[in-house]
Amino acid sequence: RFATRAVIVGAGEQGQRLAKHLRKHGNTRARVIGFIDDRLSRVPPEVSNIPVLGNIADLVDMIRRDQVDEVFVALPWSAEARQRRLLLELATTPVPIHLAPDLVGFGFAGRRFASVAQLPVLNVFDRPISGWSQVAKTIEDRLLASLLVLFLAPLLSVIALAVKLDSPGPVFFRQTRHGFNNSLFRVWKFRTMRDDSGDGGGLVQATRDDARITRVGRFLRRASLDELPQLFNVLAGDMSLVGPRPHAPGTKAEGREFADVVERYAARHKVKPGITGWAQINGRETDTVEKIQDRVAHDLFYIDNWSIRLDLIILLKTALILFTDKNAY
Repeated sequence: RFATRAVIVGAGEQGQRLAKHLRKHGNTRARVIGFIDDRLSRVPPEVSNIPVLGNIADLVDMIRRDQVDEVFVALPWSAEARQRRLLLELATTPVPIHLAPDLVGFGFAGRRFASVAQLPVLNVFDRPISGWSQVAKTIEDRLLASLLVLFLAPLLSVIALAVKLDSPGPVFFRQTRHGFNNSLFRVWKFRTMRDDSGDGGGLVQATRDDARITRVGRFLRRASLDELPQLFNVLAGDMSLVGPRPHAPGTKAEGREFADVVERYAARHKVKPGITGWAQINGRETDTVEKIQDRVAHDLFYIDNWSIRLDLIILLKTALILFTDKNAY
């Protein structure tokens, strides 16, 4: 009852897309009562189950008779002359006039507008976790990682000794991973495979009952303790405690590289990778195309909704499931 009576100027594809968008997202503020188009000879009496009410002169008359509360102009932005002429005619009317986004704008619904040199621009992609948020996350990472290294020092020493005694080879090994801004870095891990297994590249992901895994390594993987040395990556600034897990270059699912099966895969690299993340505590794996798509969706959710509170929730849940994750191998 209290919704404004809205009219969309332009019954073409852009206007139809706008009407569909308003209906789909349950806009209760503006009730579309019809289309207006100055090319009536080319437009049917009804478009998308919405009546065509007339041309611009008819719209001005309807506004004067208090039958319209709001106007959305949905013409292609390339039709600058036509749009300018129409807006000049509507400028004298006492109703709000909105310039609807061009067709490409509907692919970025929910984005904010900003003013640059007094021009409105659409912020399609912001850098996530920037400004003071970045400072807060850096403090969180360095402080908690330092405390964890001190607290876990006895455990780290015991694990190092067990790895050394279990099989010949180094205690640690380092693998190349994609990090922030798609840069490459070396990630620290406790060695969990035989030293001659060819595991250094990380391209062949471990499977359940993998013959390359040592006895101690199997326990470390099941308890996710092999990841603890990545605390040093956090202190070095290559990683965060929480973020999308770093993947090795060229890692594949069903024979296809991750970047080839997920359109926005590279968006994971807008933040530092993490030791744990939103996808991990939700049990998302990467052995099939469908699963990697789901996992990336969880990573992007984390990036878009980051907060200190969300990080602490993920860290707490990680601690709770550390020894109960049946998918770790």
